[in-house]
Amino acid sequence: MGKPTEIEGTLERIVFQNPENAWTVGRVQDEADGRLVSVVGRLPGVSVGESLRLKGKWVFNPRFGEQFEIETFEVRPPATAGGIERYLSSGLVKGIGPEMAKRIVERFGAEALGVIDEEPERLLEVDGIGSKRLAMIREGWGEQKSVREALVFLHQLPIGPALAARIYETYREHTVRRVRSDPYALADEVWGVGFQTADRIAEALGIDKNSPRRAEAGVLYTLGQLSQAGHVCYPREELARAAAGFLGQEEEVAEAAIQRLLEAGSVVSEEIDDGPSLVYRTEMLDAEEGVAAAIRALLSVPAVRRIDSRAALAWLEKAFDFPLGEEQKVAVEAGVEERVVVVTGGPGTGKTTLVRSLLSILERAGEEVSLAAPTGRAAKKLEEATARPARTIHRLLEFDPRTGLFGRNEENSLTSSTAIIDEVSMVDILLMRHLLAALAPGSRLVLVGDVDQLPSVGPGNVLRDLIDSGRVRTVRLTEIYRQARESRIVVNAHRVNEGRMPLFEEDASDFRLVEIESGKDALAWIKRFLAEEIRERHGLDPVRDVQVIAPMHKGIAGVTNLNRELQALLNPRGEEIRRDERILRMGDKVIQLRNNYELDVFNGDVGRITAIDSEEEELEVFFGNRRVRYPFNHLDELTLAYAVSVHKSQGSEYRAVVAPLLGEHFPMLQRNLLYTAITRGRELVVLLGSQRTIGAAVRNNRIRHRYSFLAHRLRGAAGRGET
Repeated sequence: MGKPTEIEGTLERIVFQNPENAWTVGRVQDEADGRLVSVVGRLPGVSVGESLRLKGKWVFNPRFGEQFEIETFEVRPPATAGGIERYLSSGLVKGIGPEMAKRIVERFGAEALGVIDEEPERLLEVDGIGSKRLAMIREGWGEQKSVREALVFLHQLPIGPALAARIYETYREHTVRRVRSDPYALADEVWGVGFQTADRIAEALGIDKNSPRRAEAGVLYTLGQLSQAGHVCYPREELARAAAGFLGQEEEVAEAAIQRLLEAGSVVSEEIDDGPSLVYRTEMLDAEEGVAAAIRALLSVPAVRRIDSRAALAWLEKAFDFPLGEEQKVAVEAGVEERVVVVTGGPGTGKTTLVRSLLSILERAGEEVSLAAPTGRAAKKLEEATARPARTIHRLLEFDPRTGLFGRNEENSLTSSTAIIDEVSMVDILLMRHLLAALAPGSRLVLVGDVDQLPSVGPGNVLRDLIDSGRVRTVRLTEIYRQARESRIVVNAHRVNEGRMPLFEEDASDFRLVEIESGKDALAWIKRFLAEEIRERHGLDPVRDVQVIAPMHKGIAGVTNLNRELQALLNPRGEEIRRDERILRMGDKVIQLRNNYELDVFNGDVGRITAIDSEEEELEVFFGNRRVRYPFNHLDELTLAYAVSVHKSQGSEYRAVVAPLLGEHFPMLQRNLLYTAITRGRELVVLLGSQRTIGAAVRNNRIRHRYSFLAHRLRGAAGRGET
């Protein structure tokens, strides 16, 4: 027992196979002595009837007896007529069922597979096969061959089964060739594959660590990581230093890789005002230049004068018996008269009233207006506030997930004369480029958002850059209206934004500070609060109505551990599926981690798991207005959402927010993060921390620098400054 050996035989039966890792229990008829052998191990892409050469060792299982434990295997086509019939009867080839398999083998015997592979037109000799079925069989045979070849190849690499499936989905029949020729391309082309994974694959394929392609991939990956941190470009010397550190090589190696990438056109270098040489990925430079050019083009068209803004304001106040504030009047006039206008302001300053007012005036004048926001949550909120249809920007621009293209573009512009976009602080440079490209010449663009919130998750700082350029008419709303002044949440949000400490009043029912120093104590308090107090004292549901928001993922009071603990507290039992160390359970609150245009779900969308279908290998999530089914190999797009990061909470509003802001979060404590966290709550905000940590966040008004030169590019155009 236990000695390495090999057996050859025909796979007679699959007793069990785990679809996630291809771990199989099967029965193989040994060619040597004809006995039926129990085999266990990974057998991806195999089918009943195939001949296998298995290498491994004999082991004894106390429950199941003697078994052959597979270490490696090779698949050989079945050689006997009986094996071929079982193989074709398994349903792996479209157009061939058990009866048709029997007919094919009766006609061609042991030569049947050779006929299908090399002379498929001879299948027309078989009763029941016509030209239509022949085409189906040829297609199914080709697919089966490429799938098996790819899966066997991928499962021999140091990656998990879910990632193997995603790689195959990306490249299909080109999988083996693409991965062998350039494994580092996976980091760019397959979501979920980072550089480290691509590096492991490359090593397994025998690619040298000093390979020039590895250095180039490391530079591109570093630039991509910097883009995810918000940078549109990066100084060349700093990029070389960062990439060298990441690769574990000398800076000269990274610099040489940058030069090769520049020569190949994979990246672009540009100098602005005799500053450092800046390295852009091509699409980033195109986006930044495109946004600047489009804004300049809109501003070059004479201001709109078709509507008398003062008369329109007088009509509005009379028709709705609702007096506007002076700042709101200025904003409405600007929205009516200007080609491009930015309206920014904090909570309670009347941004929603402004949008409704502007809509009423424009619609009365017979104009077609498009309403949109960057996320589904923000679009739904805009629709509820205006009682008009609102869409995500992607839907407005008719994005096609199959092609990755926008149906609305320079050649097929939007029909509306005005576009009003809400939550613009969340719009990155790439999405803004597509939006502007789709506007008809001479359109009106109204951009509404809170510039003091955290900037977009994606690259750029578009809203701030537009304002800082001084070229786009900007109206700041600062007056807090009466009803909003009654909310301590609103009042304290504005105090924080002004650099003042929030007020913690004992009688305030909607805003509290719980003095806590350690992550351990914060976790215990959150669990107790959600298990008991939130229902008894506030009448809120701990899952549906409350959102825990944390600055960081790591630590006891970080997003990752909070989710693990809160899942165990709030949803401890039920049908579940495991992914590595993660458990997803029926009823769990989950969040989408990336834009998935095929499923029409977006980064930051939050829903509840409503079904787990192990037979169909799908999981269903209800996102509040629609149900989305996820294949099991796409579950890395979802994670628990009992707690989320402050960045992920952008564009959302919750009845209650609990936010730990502790000493362990110190690297992330800054004013716009605290401000964003506070403004997520509608009825209740509870901060966990100390006067010291809250004060540190209030005092830290350093906005994390993003390398973005949109404002610089815009300053070359004539325009108006801030109002």
